[in-house]
Amino acid sequence: MRDRLGTTRPTDTDPTDAGPAAAARRPVSGASAGAPSRTAALRANATATAVRLRLTTVYVLLLTATASWLATQGHAERARFVRHNSSNVHHMEVGKWWSLFTSGLVVDGVPAWAGIAAVAVVLGLAEWRWGPARAGAVFAFGHVGATLLTEGAMWVMLVARIPGALSRARDVGISYGLVATAGCLLALGPPALRRYGLPALALALAGAWAADQQLADAGHLVALGLGVLASRSPWLLARAARPHPGGTPPPRPHRRGPHRREPSRTP
Repeated sequence: MRDRLGTTRPTDTDPTDAGPAAAARRPVSGASAGAPSRTAALRANATATAVRLRLTTVYVLLLTATASWLATQGHAERARFVRHNSSNVHHMEVGKWWSLFTSGLVVDGVPAWAGIAAVAVVLGLAEWRWGPARAGAVFAFGHVGATLLTEGAMWVMLVARIPGALSRARDVGISYGLVATAGCLLALGPPALRRYGLPALALALAGAWAADQQLADAGHLVALGLGVLASRSPWLLARAARPHPGGTPPPRPHRRGPHRREPSRTP
């Protein structure tokens, strides 16, 4: 309806034809309104995952803090820190057994971000499947066991006066525990991983040892063997046989009722 001046009343205006000012006053669409809720959901999921993988979270934070501190130090201070935390024959002889554990706080041989990411993936997957106690035990078994075996071989070389043996060798890093955990995961994984993944990892480590002939390369092969050995422990096999957390429960066996004979229709 038009008034006497021939103009359209404000109440008759089509809201879809309004200008930019009216468009600015429109309510926010559902997609825009849902963005904060999605962000909150992602944060909640990340927090729940960090709490569930508490061992991996704590270890990753320790590695990150150590790497960040070393990045702020000079070359001499970094070399001094690595020297005092190397788990070598000299430290074992003088009673510095704590270096067996502090040596695992240093990412060595690869960029720090790459080593920390590898720990987050491998140790996180192991903790997701087996729980923090078993995952930590496998990692520590590989780290400490490979260190003691390689440094024990170095001690024998020193006693036998074999050339090339060092009592103050540089021996830090996360690789022993990482390789042992990865080997254990492959050994307890699907048949395809056991058949192809485990031999491929062994060949890669053997090739690295043949090329460099370093103590750490031999220790990686030892750690892989320790990881496979750990996969045969009943304590770990009992947990690995259970369904994965959050997975689909196994189907229940179908129970058949008692067999009933149909009544005969013949008299």
